[in-house]
Amino acid sequence: MTQEMLQNTSARGQVKITAIKALQPKRDATLIKIETDAGISGYGPCHGTGPFVRAAIARLEGPRLPHLGLIGKDPLAIEVHFHNMFYAYPQRGRQMAVLSGIDIALWDLAGKILEQPVHKLLGGPFRDEIPLYSHCGGGDFLSKDEWRERARDMREDPHGFKAYKIDIHHALRSHMQQTIPSIGVQEARDVRRAYAMAREALGDDIDIIVHCHAELDLPSAVKIARAVEPIDPLFLEDPIAPAFSESWKALRRTTRMPLMTGENLALTEGVQPFLQHQAVDCLQPDLINCGGITGAKRIADLADVYQIPISLHNVSGYVLNMASQQFSAAIFNCPRMECRRNADHAPETGGQDLVIEGGKMKVSQRPGLGLQLDFDYLKANRAEGEPWWD
Repeated sequence: MTQEMLQNTSARGQVKITAIKALQPKRDATLIKIETDAGISGYGPCHGTGPFVRAAIARLEGPRLPHLGLIGKDPLAIEVHFHNMFYAYPQRGRQMAVLSGIDIALWDLAGKILEQPVHKLLGGPFRDEIPLYSHCGGGDFLSKDEWRERARDMREDPHGFKAYKIDIHHALRSHMQQTIPSIGVQEARDVRRAYAMAREALGDDIDIIVHCHAELDLPSAVKIARAVEPIDPLFLEDPIAPAFSESWKALRRTTRMPLMTGENLALTEGVQPFLQHQAVDCLQPDLINCGGITGAKRIADLADVYQIPISLHNVSGYVLNMASQQFSAAIFNCPRMECRRNADHAPETGGQDLVIEGGKMKVSQRPGLGLQLDFDYLKANRAEGEPWWD
C-alpha cells in the first residue's frame, strides 16, 4: 500500500486494530504488539511479566465496558484511545505501565501507516541529535584510587557522554532501594567526600547528577543537598518520596541546587502540583510510567507553560530508547535524556544499533519509532515458558 492509499483507507475507517499481544524477552521490557487488518503492526515497551501484561490487556478488552476497548477501532484515533484507557475508565497501579506501552505502540503504528517518523507526527524535530546522560558504576566511593580509575573509564567511554548519574547509596555503603531514610553527620560527611572526589577525578567538563532513589526523609535530603552543593551538580534527583508533599516545598527553600523528579509520576495530575508550587527545576517522566507518548506530551506542554524543562527517564532497553529519542526530538523543552552506557549494543535489533556519538543519540528517520527488530532473536530469547506473541 502507498502512503496515500493508507491515509485514505484510514480516513474512511477501514484500517482496524485486530489484536493486542505481548511478549516477554529474557532481558529488558516486555513488548506489546498491536496488529491491524492492513498487515502493519506497532510495538511498544512496558513493565510486567508476559502473563501480567496479557491479563491487563484482557481487562481492557473485557466485557465490563467493551466500547472502551481498542479491537476493531481506528489505530490513528490515539487521543480517543488515550482518554478511554486513562480517564473514561481510570486505570491506576501497575497496569498503567501496560496502557502506556499500548499508547507507545499506537504511535509506532501511526508512523508506519503514514510512513513518517513519530517525531514528525508530534509536530517536527527541534533537534536531530539528543544530548544524553548516563550512569556511573559502583565500588568504593571513598577511595581516591578507585575514583581515578572510574573517572578514566567514564571519560574514555567511546560514546562521549558529557554527564553521569552518580548514586548516593555507594557512598552510604548500602544497596539501591535498601531504604535508609535517615542519615547522620558521619554519613553526610562520607557523601561530601565521595562527591568531592568524583568532581576532582572527572573535572569540570563532566556534569554530575546526584541520584537518591527517593529513599531519604526530609532532614536527610537537606543534609545531602548541603553535602554536594560545593561540586555544583546538574541536578539532585529524587531526594524524597516521589509524590508531591509539603516536604518538596520545604526542601526547595533550603537549597539552591536544581531539583529533579518524575520517573514514578503518571499523567499531568501527577506533576501539576510540582509545577504550581515551583518545587522542582526539571521533570523526568518515563514513557512507560507516565501515560506513554501521549501522556508525556501533555506533561511536557504543561511544564512548558511554567518554563520548566523535562528530561526523559530511560533505562529499559532498545524499544524505549527509540521511543524516547523520537519524543525528545520533537519537544522544545526537552534538552536531554537518559541513556544506558551500552544502549547501542542491543541484540534484538539484528545489528541495526542505535547511533551514539559525542554524547548524543542520532534521531532515526525511519517510519514510526524506527525499530529494526530481529524477530528470530526475540523468538529464540523469550522468557522461560513465554508463548510467541500470544
